[in-house]
Amino acid sequence: MARSFDTGIAIGMYDTLDEVRTDIAARLSAAANDRRSAMHSPVVATADADARVMVLRAFDADSWLLRFHTDVRSPKVAVIETDPRIGVLAYDRQAKIQLRLRGTGRIERTGLVADAAWAQSNNFARRCYLGEGPGVAADHPTSGLPERFEGVEPTDDEVQGARENFAVLLVQVEQADWFSLAHTGHRRAVLTAGDGQWISP
Repeated sequence: MARSFDTGIAIGMYDTLDEVRTDIAARLSAAANDRRSAMHSPVVATADADARVMVLRAFDADSWLLRFHTDVRSPKVAVIETDPRIGVLAYDRQAKIQLRLRGTGRIERTGLVADAAWAQSNNFARRCYLGEGPGVAADHPTSGLPERFEGVEPTDDEVQGARENFAVLLVQVEQADWFSLAHTGHRRAVLTAGDGQWISP
């Protein structure tokens, strides 16, 4: 069986739903742990039909829980807190495998998960939460960062104020639609936490 170049994950025409389930978990785990993974930056869509690319920071294979980071001032936070439906789309071009995930999102500003995520971030990443909130209008191109932090890593003291703007987005995956494209014939399966079904592509 062939393997994807960037992840080493086996690719092929699986014959069982258990193999598909294992493949999904392997791809999402690789995506969370390797920035070179094809699925490291999936598209995340909220209930208002808005979509954006986000970096997958963690995946729990036992609970099918995804973790992303976000700015609490982002418009998507208010959308998720009003209607938590989330869609996540990831594609591995080389393996020709698409994942469409449906689930429920929640925003955590404080608590063990948010605190640990902040602690694991470096100051370059924390710097993103020092400036203007996402979507603030400007009369010139801008990163939104204070000028003194353009291209500069702030100190621990300088990023203290950024913590209040940081949160994690947790997505509980409730359904995974796995689609493998192949010239010999595509294959598709839809899986939930305890069930699965082969379906026509």
